[in-house]
Amino acid sequence: MAALISILPEHLANKIAAGEVVQRPANAAKELLENAIDAHAGRVTLRVEEGGSTLLHCTDDGSGMDPEDALLAFRRHATSKIHTYEDLENINTLGFRGEALAAIGAVARVELRTRRRESEVGILVRIEGGELKDSSPCTTPPGTSVFVRNLFYNTPARRNFLKSATTEFRHVADVAQRIALSHPSIAMKLTSEKETIFDVAASTQDERAKELFGEKLYTTLLPVSHETEFVRIHGYVGKPDFARRSRIEQYLYLNGRPVVNRSINHAVFQAYEHLLEKGSFPFFILFLTLDPRRVDVNVHPAKQEVKFEDEGMIFRAVVSSVRRSLSAHNLVPSLGVRDERTAQGEIGLSFARGLSTGSAQDVRELLKPMTSGDGERTDAPSVAQAEAALRSGDGTDRQLWQLHHKYIIAPVEGGVMVVDQHAAHERILYEKTIAGFTTHHTQSQQLLFPISLELTPADAALVGQLREQLEEIGFTLKFFGKSTVIVDGVPVDVRPGEEGRILQNVVDLYKRDESDLQLEPRERLAKSYSCRAAIKKGDPLSVPEMRGLLDQLLKTEIPYVCPHGRPVIVTLSIGELDRRFGRTS
Repeated sequence: MAALISILPEHLANKIAAGEVVQRPANAAKELLENAIDAHAGRVTLRVEEGGSTLLHCTDDGSGMDPEDALLAFRRHATSKIHTYEDLENINTLGFRGEALAAIGAVARVELRTRRRESEVGILVRIEGGELKDSSPCTTPPGTSVFVRNLFYNTPARRNFLKSATTEFRHVADVAQRIALSHPSIAMKLTSEKETIFDVAASTQDERAKELFGEKLYTTLLPVSHETEFVRIHGYVGKPDFARRSRIEQYLYLNGRPVVNRSINHAVFQAYEHLLEKGSFPFFILFLTLDPRRVDVNVHPAKQEVKFEDEGMIFRAVVSSVRRSLSAHNLVPSLGVRDERTAQGEIGLSFARGLSTGSAQDVRELLKPMTSGDGERTDAPSVAQAEAALRSGDGTDRQLWQLHHKYIIAPVEGGVMVVDQHAAHERILYEKTIAGFTTHHTQSQQLLFPISLELTPADAALVGQLREQLEEIGFTLKFFGKSTVIVDGVPVDVRPGEEGRILQNVVDLYKRDESDLQLEPRERLAKSYSCRAAIKKGDPLSVPEMRGLLDQLLKTEIPYVCPHGRPVIVTLSIGELDRRFGRTS
């Protein structure tokens, strides 16, 4: 009987490995850039065509390779970075597994030209689908030049999973920017379709951050510097007012390597305490430096996930360093003591005091336990009931109250109706935006003074991709260069003072929702825009404004939930109030 188990051919094993290492052009770009940095390059250039699926061309002026090493570089587990197990525990380079070029070569047509500075001629190596096609002397400058053409040409199933060229380029640009940010001493250039996206000279960390993110964003950053016996932390955190609507723009580095670690992300978030609006995330750029033997970077082939020997210590150090930075700029809130009364008698007393002083805000102490999910009814009223809530029996307007600049309170038959003002306005704007896409009837308010926004290359590419839909909403946009957008007009629903931030916030939310494959781009954009343009908690509303908001809400198709699925309206019955106050009749 023939053996059922066999050793996979090398070309097939390489294709399997490629599925882990190279899932899209951005992964290949990352490996090429990291190899260039490990080769002690002083300047690196990355050229991209069709989002990287047609061409990735990385050139560096590093140490180069001799002919023997150039051929070995395409073999699996061929590396100059580690030789013993002790080396694996003390990794100081970005690459070390020896899988990148073998994986890329297995699923693309790769041409490598390289020469050591002391050699007179270099070598050309061509690999197609993991097979050596050519190896010959060539004339080439010192350093290494790698062409990766037609990625996944021999694995059509994987190629079919690629997104549009614009989307793939955004991921490549994000990778290039993250690497450029962490190595300011290396000059880097990124081009796409023969246009320069960024070209930064060797500089300091401060200058590199300013060049990549623009002067305006840089001025919102606060420096972080903290050192303990085990770890050094430095970098920047954003002011709370400039928080993002997604975690996309959070840059974390460990010993110069871009990494992902949820614990550290949460540590930064915790340091902000109550400074951030719900659903917002801080912008940060943090560099952690510690003994390589205290961290394991060999967790995943992509080398982005890491495990710390003492994650609790790292967590506390990050919280402390970020909090110190915020405190130094008087941003950490002062501590106070709040009387969290929960007994029914005390809640009733709080309510009575609110009535006796003429203040409706203490009513929230009554409402909070009734909406905490412990069994009370929170049914939404019918549209007819809600409309009746706005008018008394004789047809005159009923009184409305605003609690904590957050909720609108209106009496209804048999109880009280509570409306979340942000969720209500979000539902109104969402349906209005969707209708605008269908009818193409949108209004724009032209700005007296156009606003210039400096975006990251990836965000600028996204705005370009969504330009038509953004203009259908009411934005008027012009591009200046590859990363600057001039906003001449905004939708009429955008409140005064928000014009400069609205586009960036919409882009942030759109990226956060990108993983929701069930939504069409227009629907995602409508959700993002409505959330950012809607009134917020903390915005005071007059009685006519509250009445107008409720009138518009009741004209929507689905007034009971916001576009993200949260409730807009809840009702509290007289019976529930009686039970809370211990009344039997």
